[in-house]
Amino acid sequence: MNKGIIFDLDGTLWDSSEQVVAAWNMALAKRPETDLQITVADMTSYMGKTMEAIAELMMPEIDLSTRLDIMKDCCDMEHEYLHTHSGKLFPKLEETLQKLSESYKLIIVSNCQDGYIQTFFHCNPQLEIYFADFECPGRTGKGKGENIKLVVERNNLDKAVYVGDTQGDCDASDYAGVPFIHAAYGFGKINREVPKINAFEQVVEAAAEILK
Repeated sequence: MNKGIIFDLDGTLWDSSEQVVAAWNMALAKRPETDLQITVADMTSYMGKTMEAIAELMMPEIDLSTRLDIMKDCCDMEHEYLHTHSGKLFPKLEETLQKLSESYKLIIVSNCQDGYIQTFFHCNPQLEIYFADFECPGRTGKGKGENIKLVVERNNLDKAVYVGDTQGDCDASDYAGVPFIHAAYGFGKINREVPKINAFEQVVEAAAEILK
């Protein structure tokens, strides 16, 4: 039987909030349309949302076309900055991924722009070998739930589970029809009782129980 574990990225595999805030504020400072500067608390509240949703939350007073152009500048600066200022991996990440990869296909599905997951691998090249696939709305134009369904089908998974830290991740799992594990050490809370882990290495037992 072909089994897979699909992971969210921010708040599940790593925390890049400080680095992304620094990059976005550099990009925002160059735009005359706004004097906005964001904080890590702001960024934490944006985690798990699409770029379009974040743009609306950040700059509701600016017209859609302009705020999306500003977001593109932010994302471009983010990729450039992260290449030399990596986010922080959660403890015991690599050894846990290595163990999981012996039994499951490992995949990343994140609500991010194209290039962000690739940047994660650039910053942590030792981790790329453990992942069979990845997807994001920046490549497909689809929401997270649709992308979870897409990778399940593309990788011929008979059973799969999604691991994420936000309500949006849980909702996407529901949409895709796969079980959900809450990474409770991350950025969000869930509105119902679900299997949860308080440290990344606990995903080994949690996934084994669901995918048995």
